[in-house]
Amino acid sequence: MLSIGVDIGGTKIAAGVVDESGEIVATTTRSTPATDTALIEAAVADAVAELRADHEVVGVGVGAAGFVGADRRTVNFAANLAWRQHPLAEEIERLTGLPVVVENDANAAGWAEYRFGAATEAANMLMITVGTGLGGAIVLDGRLVRGSGGFAGEIAHVTAVPDGQWCGCGRRGCLEQYTAGTALVRTAKRRAGTGDPLMSPLLEAVGGDRRQIDGPLITRLAQQGDPGSVELIAEIGTWLGAGAASVSSLLDPEVIVVGGGVAAAGDLLLEPAREAYSANLTARTHRTIAPFVLAEMGNRAGIVGAADLAR
Repeated sequence: MLSIGVDIGGTKIAAGVVDESGEIVATTTRSTPATDTALIEAAVADAVAELRADHEVVGVGVGAAGFVGADRRTVNFAANLAWRQHPLAEEIERLTGLPVVVENDANAAGWAEYRFGAATEAANMLMITVGTGLGGAIVLDGRLVRGSGGFAGEIAHVTAVPDGQWCGCGRRGCLEQYTAGTALVRTAKRRAGTGDPLMSPLLEAVGGDRRQIDGPLITRLAQQGDPGSVELIAEIGTWLGAGAASVSSLLDPEVIVVGGGVAAAGDLLLEPAREAYSANLTARTHRTIAPFVLAEMGNRAGIVGAADLAR
């Protein structure tokens, strides 16, 4: 039984036909016309039409970067796409004639890791994606947790520092402001601007223009052993571990899966996270400490998870 998964990002729509074992058997992409909802839907429908021309599919799962309602049909809000209380499933069904399920993109990726990736042996999983921003997904007792309004799993906006850094959500001190790629780059640029000698290799790599420092550069230099970059990644990891410990006091996961672009740093990120997690975890001497593991599905996760949820 085949289904189609669609991952709608800010610049690209990626779609694929996925079988019951989580294997992608065909793919296609389209550009995302981010400011026009009708054009987004037309692009998705066009991709679906191309894929189903050679494959018999039972439905479509759409991973959307936004707040998806508990009905799994409506996108209530998206920061980077033109969706406001938008009936996305209904519109794509009208264009394709197939049943459609809509899911938050982080939830879709987390479901893929639970079903086919790093958490297949767990019934209770917390997934955290550390990229430009921070994403989260929760599986408890084998069920994806969506909450009463579909907003569960937003670990990015757990308060880490009362009255701390301003967040794009309009509040201060959210975990995302200390644990995402934006925080990594912001700290590096600030320290480079103060003349911190540990940031000299980063400045040399960008010709002295600290505005050009970015996350992949920091990760690359950290992997090469640059002490300043290692320290920057470790700081992000420490915040990640402390934040995960707070969430684990409520959820008690068996495993914590870490994905996203910053996770390319591997143990340079995960070891400080593990240490901070253990140090901050309630009743740590009387419980099993959940392991931190790297996500396995990579860029396939959104497509595979959305397709499996649709099926």
